[in-house]
Amino acid sequence: MPHTSEWKTHLYLFEEEHTTKARVELDTGTTRLTGHGTARCNPTDKDVPEIGDELAAARALENLALQLKRTAYGDMAAAGTAPRHDPLPAYGLG
Repeated sequence: MPHTSEWKTHLYLFEEEHTTKARVELDTGTTRLTGHGTARCNPTDKDVPEIGDELAAARALENLALQLKRTAYGDMAAAGTAPRHDPLPAYGLG
């Protein structure tokens, strides 16, 4: 059966005092999730804002991906089709 859907995402970046923070919001139409990520510039390094943006955004997307997997595995369990092993690490992403 064909299926098409559109999920909306927004990525926000904030920089203050050598720290970049990212927030990525996902709206699937039925679920809303928010991922967070942070990057810090070493005071001895050259300040290149683009690098902080890239790292913080990547970390926020990793965080969002982990949440989305947890949501999917929870939905699988509710449907009686849970994975046979724990597919997620026991630790969080930074």
